[in-house]
Amino acid sequence: MYLKPNKILSSKLSRRRLWVHPPEPPKEFLLSDPTKGVYLSKTKLLNVPFFWDFRMLINPHISVVGVTGAGKSYMVKTFLTRANLTWGTNALIIDWVGEYNSWVEQTGGEVLRFGQGSYLNLLDLAGMKPIQRIKQIVSALDILTDIGKYSIQKRFLEQALTEAYKKKKFILTKFENKNPPVLEDVIKELEKIKKTQKTEKKKDEVQECIHRLKPYVMKGNDYFAHQSTVNLDTIIKKGLVNIDLHELPSEEMRSLAGLTILQMLKEKMRFEGWSPDKGLKLFIVADEAWKIAKDDRSDLITIVREGRKYQFGLIVASQNPTDIHKDIFSNVGTLFIMRLMFKDFKDHVRSSLNYSDFVASQIDKLGVGEAVVYLGYAQKTDFSNIILLDKIDGEEPLSYYKLKGDGMEINFEKEKFKRQLKEFGLNTKQVQDVCSTFEEHDNTIHIIQLINKLERYGFGPSTIITFMREMGLKEGELIPLFSKLQREKMGIDGDKLVRLVVEDEEIKEN
Repeated sequence: MYLKPNKILSSKLSRRRLWVHPPEPPKEFLLSDPTKGVYLSKTKLLNVPFFWDFRMLINPHISVVGVTGAGKSYMVKTFLTRANLTWGTNALIIDWVGEYNSWVEQTGGEVLRFGQGSYLNLLDLAGMKPIQRIKQIVSALDILTDIGKYSIQKRFLEQALTEAYKKKKFILTKFENKNPPVLEDVIKELEKIKKTQKTEKKKDEVQECIHRLKPYVMKGNDYFAHQSTVNLDTIIKKGLVNIDLHELPSEEMRSLAGLTILQMLKEKMRFEGWSPDKGLKLFIVADEAWKIAKDDRSDLITIVREGRKYQFGLIVASQNPTDIHKDIFSNVGTLFIMRLMFKDFKDHVRSSLNYSDFVASQIDKLGVGEAVVYLGYAQKTDFSNIILLDKIDGEEPLSYYKLKGDGMEINFEKEKFKRQLKEFGLNTKQVQDVCSTFEEHDNTIHIIQLINKLERYGFGPSTIITFMREMGLKEGELIPLFSKLQREKMGIDGDKLVRLVVEDEEIKEN
């Protein structure tokens, strides 16, 4: 056999892309000395080990987005463990749902549980001057309530806070290491201010200000109304620390705790300054903290802007990328994109990074623990900043349940799925029953089996559909499943046309 050379135009040859490097940085930008970088996984295209090294990036901040069960928390846990081993970097996790408790305890870290004996005095100074802390307290309440619409109420609140510090012999322009006032002291000052007002309108404004603070001092809700049991100076140097907020009674309470901790951490960061012998002091982790991650007054944004020079890193994780403020999303040095379900979420991420159709197609195919990673390198590069990663190579196998059904498949981390079932309303015995069913079938069951169980526990179709939506299933996938289930119950042939209506906890078939 002889090969016969043919003439071909260079333009046609270029379209064959025979020698084009895959969309992946060169290996020297991925490999690292294990004592200097954090190993996470191998790349999908060239199977190169990927080490994350903050010194190569514009900043050490990270955002992680992906649906429930995609492996976000597992990735964060793996990353924090290895960052601590590699650089001695501490981590403070602000945990909205109690997800990190058992892991932190297993690693020898510390868990602080608000609602179970941990308190944070809202008027703590944390190294600040009272005049600075007063502004921060008002700012936090401005984010969480509509007090910003009422300038006179803000003035009364600032006045009461000022008087409360003065009564405790604080100098407003000086930090003093002694017990600060508490919220009850502020309310007392507001009561005094109310008595001095000459018009009913102003008295009403002061009373409204009192009403805003009252919920935080009621017995059972007074987590911010006692002297602090949480010492930030100590806990930010303890290795891994999880601040569990999930037992606080409302989203507003959890957000107030998160905002207050961030405000104090920001001041600690500025006060301590840069240290030549400490590469990266602390990672602050905010997981599903949507209330404080999307507001432009949140100190998460300040930490993103200033954290690098103070050797602080921020990790923000969310199911919904639109819940992360654009100033955070566009300024993090690293973005991990895991499985995304909804088109709006995918469009939001793509518009931010402007990646190719090829990368978009790979995101659609991501399995549990796999990720597309964007890296913002510190130096100018002429290659792709996008990496396709195989499953995160963690400290232990990723543990998850799988639901299948009629061409669909969805995975859930076991512990997170158990918590979701409890939040949905199942008791402990019922949760154990559901989990046993998964484990008896190699951790995989058909979705109709789960629906049948939930119906036996007394939940109606519309409630179950809402729950399934929250787990990431699409409307177009759910309705055919319920229709199929109802046909089976009614003994209708599978080829008969059926119309399904979900209405007030009843299913109607036509």
